[in-house]
Amino acid sequence: MKFGLAFASSIGTDPQSALEISRVAEEVGFESVWGGEHVIFPSTIESAYPYTSDGKVPATPETPIPDPLIWLAYVAAAAPTLRLGTCILILPQRNPLVLAKELATLDHLTGGRVELGIGVGWMKEEFDALGVPWERRGRRNDEYVEAMRLIWGGSHVEYHGEFVDFDPLTCTPRPDQGADIPILVGGDTDVAIRRAARLADGYFPGEGDPERLAELITAVGQACEQRDRDPSEVEINAMFGAHMRDPVAGVEIMRDLGVGRVMVPAFFFGGDGGMDRLRAFGEAAVTPNAS
Repeated sequence: MKFGLAFASSIGTDPQSALEISRVAEEVGFESVWGGEHVIFPSTIESAYPYTSDGKVPATPETPIPDPLIWLAYVAAAAPTLRLGTCILILPQRNPLVLAKELATLDHLTGGRVELGIGVGWMKEEFDALGVPWERRGRRNDEYVEAMRLIWGGSHVEYHGEFVDFDPLTCTPRPDQGADIPILVGGDTDVAIRRAARLADGYFPGEGDPERLAELITAVGQACEQRDRDPSEVEINAMFGAHMRDPVAGVEIMRDLGVGRVMVPAFFFGGDGGMDRLRAFGEAAVTPNAS
């Protein structure tokens, strides 16, 4: 089983703490470190956050949210064995050619360690501030994936879609992983499940409750089978939340559900004594089970 330290960029928000949390994660057996994303935090948010019962986002305007790609590039050399992922990057908000270049450069410089977790976004106010259309963002997302994989895979490529349209071009350097940078789809909706089955290498729901998580995993498997795709081709990345009360038992629950990567929120390790708690968690739950 693999262990990822999710939202690490929201804890390691200054130069020293960013390096420290990454080095400690590597030391105790984590396989990957992940950064989240919001470009801006609107002063007024009417959009409902999908992962809390009251629809309120668990953050304030002053909560540090570093750009995930810059943060990952910063810590990459300090923890040279860790894979580097986004959880998640709001893909429809990005220019796909610029993003393809950024990801390819990071993957090239780190020896093929990049994983791209994507979502279509939940906060309309952020899209409005960025001047990006909220409507049809799902289709925009899918075209961006298609275009980036094309760019990563060869020279003199072209793409002509509704949201992406370019004549033959070449973008270098290419990723060490080529067009196969793993893409994870985040989200708990039926649309996200279908998208994961259609184009993703991994699925990352926000749900942590084992019963509900089992339903989502089953739904992803069924969606894959409907497309004549082997469900094992979509790795399950699952959030480790309430399991922190008994991490050892929680890992076994995840294993029984067929989770490939346990995503442990770095928020548990913030504040005074956080690195000691991270080391203790690693000793109890990660080191005995990491593969």
